[in-house]
Order: sequence, then C-alpha cells, then structure tokens
Amino acid sequence: MSKPKIANNICECIGGTPLVRLNRLAEGIDANVLLKLESMEPCNSVKDRIGKTMIESAEARGDISPGKTTLVEPTSGNTGIGLAMVAASKGYDLILTMPASMSLERRVLLKAFGAKVVLTPADKGMNGAIAKAHEIADATKNSFVLQQFQNQDNPKAHRESTGPELWYQTDGAIDCLVGGVGTGGTLTGCGQYLKPLKPELKLVAVEPVESPVLSGGKPGPHKIQGIGAGFVPGTCDTTLLDEIIQITSGDAIDVARKLAKEEGILCGISSGAAVKAGLQVASRPEYKGKTIVVVIPSFGERYLSTALFQELFDEAQSQKPENLGVAL
Repeated sequence: MSKPKIANNICECIGGTPLVRLNRLAEGIDANVLLKLESMEPCNSVKDRIGKTMIESAEARGDISPGKTTLVEPTSGNTGIGLAMVAASKGYDLILTMPASMSLERRVLLKAFGAKVVLTPADKGMNGAIAKAHEIADATKNSFVLQQFQNQDNPKAHRESTGPELWYQTDGAIDCLVGGVGTGGTLTGCGQYLKPLKPELKLVAVEPVESPVLSGGKPGPHKIQGIGAGFVPGTCDTTLLDEIIQITSGDAIDVARKLAKEEGILCGISSGAAVKAGLQVASRPEYKGKTIVVVIPSFGERYLSTALFQELFDEAQSQKPENLGVAL
C-alpha cells in the first residue's frame, strides 16, 4: 500500500486506492458495504492498473520497446486512457480502436495523451473494435496488440496489486467482492489472490440485463459503458465466480446519480450497476454483519455527455447569468 514520497514517473502513482464505507444508500442494511475507489487512480479508472502491467510485462519479455513499437488496442475507453497515459510516459506511439457509442469525453482524453483514435460502428460493439485493431496492426510495421480481453497480464495486475490491497485494507475480513465484468480481469485476479486465503469468499459478477452473455444469454445494446462486452473474455475465469447478477441500464444510471447526490461519490454508470448489485447482496440475511466490497471502476466526470448526466449537461449549457442586485 505504500507509495514513494516523490514518484519518478506517473506509473508509480498507480494503485493504493482508498476503501470507503457506503452510508446513506446502505441505511437499514446490516452488512458493511465498502467501495474500492478505483476512480481515484491517476487517470481515474481501474484500467490504469492493467495499462501499466500489460505494457511493463511486455517490455520485460522483450516484446516491445519505446520509440520502436507502435501499440494497438481495442478499448471501450478506460483501458485506452490508462494505456495512453502509460504510453505517453514511456514514449510509445499508440493507436486505439473504440466503438462510436463511447462518450465524447473519452475520445478527447485519448487524443490529449497523443493517442490516435479510430472509431468503429456502434452496432458492432467491442467485437468490431477488436477486428479493426487487428486490421490496423496487420498494416502497421512493428506493431503490437496488447489484447486486454486475452492478455493474462490483465488479471495479473489485480492478483499482484488490487487483491493484496483489499486483504490489507479489510484485515482479511472481506466476505464478498462485487464488480462489473468488462474483461473480467479485476474479479479474476482478485479472486486468484483472495480465494486461496479465504475459500469461503464469494465473487459476484455484474452484467447488463440487456446483454446477459455471462448468464448464457445473447449480446445486445446497453448503456452501461465498460461492461457487457457481448462475449466471455479469455481473461475472465468464470469458474471463480459464485454468482452473476444482471442490472438494467436504468437502474445503473439511477444508482450512479444517487451516489453523487447522497454519498458525494462521483462515478460512472458501471459503478452504479455494481453498487446496485452489491446492495442486493448486502440485503440478504446471510450477509448480516459481513463485509461486502464493491469495485468503483471509474470517475463520473468521464460521463458528462452520456445518459448519466446529459440532462444536467444540457441544463448547464442553457443556463443564463442573473442580474446583480447591487451596482459594482
């Protein structure tokens, strides 16, 4: 959990995020509901961890080197932002493919870090972005696709950092971990670390009602950016999962808004989905007095132009200045 007093680069600032108790939204619930605020990473999402680990592990194997390799990656946004931060810090060129349905804020952030952004048709989802990434890589000299959905350095990041942090922060008292599944790397890596220490620990995966692939259903469009990729990723070890809870896009948005207004925790839509599921688990009689940790994967400022805050965005844009009651 310790960080250097003075970091040598931004990558050394990744990890060590706080654990915060849920209060008002958990009133009347006898379980302890804690939030792992990955929204407080340097680039405000849990994907900062895998951005660092995937690049540094590839460097250690000799697969890539700055100034020579062009990194290519499909992303729904947050992984791309984490990769863009690390790539900029280390001196890599980066090309990212992303479904056009992802928020405008994400596109701007990626470009701010110097990454090239290629949009793919929204109706093709992440599969379309993945196909385009490989197409670009095949046509680009000295390119390397990190493949977050297959790369085992993804869960490794959480096995070596997030999992140990949770064990330390809860003094081993964690009884259930709840998180949305995009790549599945967070739950898989944490489970690989925590379950050997506490076999009775439960891992609860969250996916959209509209795209219940983990539950055996068909993929479909939804508004919970970052989870529900439409397929079961190779980085998701489903044998570790004890339960899968489906949450509607509407409920996810509603809870995310309440987290901002009632807890002062500004977070994304998938965070709302995870908290909604976490509260369902915490309400069960068997969890009385137990500790449930919910992963908050990203910060809400990244979603101002989405359905989460669009109404407020429009209201703020149309707001006019009021006349002063006194002369200045």
